[in-house]
Amino acid sequence: MNTQELIEEYISSQPEPKRSDMQALHRIILQVMPACKLWFLDGKNNENKTVSNPNIGYGMHTIKYADGKTREFYQIGISANKTGISVYILGIEDKNYLKLTYGGNLGKASVSGYCIKFKTLKDINIPILEEAIRFGVDAQSII
Repeated sequence: MNTQELIEEYISSQPEPKRSDMQALHRIILQVMPACKLWFLDGKNNENKTVSNPNIGYGMHTIKYADGKTREFYQIGISANKTGISVYILGIEDKNYLKLTYGGNLGKASVSGYCIKFKTLKDINIPILEEAIRFGVDAQSII
């Protein structure tokens, strides 16, 4: 299966209303990043052991490690979790920025240095979420 088929299968496997919310988020992110690279990570390591929830990724940025090595990874990601949905906005230097800038206006969400978690989209101020995603894209400016 190609990446798009894996994404569609992952979204389709979610129970409602999470499925509809994931489909809506997928569309929103593709509107913000129409020509981005798509990623699908199944959450398994090299030994086929589950180590995280599956993720859908959008865009691309380079992670630089202390030892000088680099790795390509997505900029924006979404993942279903037990209690709802997580949106990952990677590559932001200031780990307080998301919470301080968007946290108070997002609605019912918990915000960390790079992750916005919420139960359902109806709990979220979607234009503010889009603004946070756009900031993450602009912060990296490599799509």
